[in-house]
Amino acid sequence: MDMHTVWDESRHGPASGRGRRLAAAVALCAAGLGIAGGARAESMEERLRAQLRITTQQLQQLQSEQAQSNAAKVAAETQRDAAQKELESLRAQLAKSRGQAEKLAEQQDAVRESAQTQVAATQAQLGKFKDAYDELLAMARAKEAERLALARTVALRDEEIKTCVARNRQMYEAGKEILHAYEGISTGDILAIRQPFAGKARVQFEEQAQAYGDKLYDAQISASQSQAAATSRP
Repeated sequence: MDMHTVWDESRHGPASGRGRRLAAAVALCAAGLGIAGGARAESMEERLRAQLRITTQQLQQLQSEQAQSNAAKVAAETQRDAAQKELESLRAQLAKSRGQAEKLAEQQDAVRESAQTQVAATQAQLGKFKDAYDELLAMARAKEAERLALARTVALRDEEIKTCVARNRQMYEAGKEILHAYEGISTGDILAIRQPFAGKARVQFEEQAQAYGDKLYDAQISASQSQAAATSRP
């Protein structure tokens, strides 16, 4: 392995091979010190110093790259931690939102159940009101029918009273006529009627008595007439 090979490997090798490069540099220095023979000591020293400068520069570059890598690693870890915190915050917010959504759903279910209960109670109350209304309506219709029946009965009774008053007046007039006729009969008329040959007078008397009897009969009010008058009313 010559100096150029060591220089190329130390220049192009990865940052993680820093120890290997240092070992190569030490070996190179030892090889330079051990050279005897064909090269001058001053020329070898210059080469070693140049190689040492190059190695030092490479080492500094590696240290700078390592520092940059460490800084990038720290930045990446910082970003990772921030992302992890943000993820945890988002998870917490999601859990909170899920809890609020579940709570809201429970409240909505409770409100829906309460509304359904109130609607059922209202419908039951309306059913009771409807039954009471129907019952009152039936009672009102029955009372109206009863009132109309009573009105017809009162009207019928009024007609019967009027008929009774008219018949009583007729009977009163017939009684007056009978009384007047009775007052006008003399003893001679009675004797004439009783005579065996007084047929004409007897016939007249009987006809007059029949006429008075017919008037009294016509003035009577029978049960059949009252029933006929009742059935004739609408």
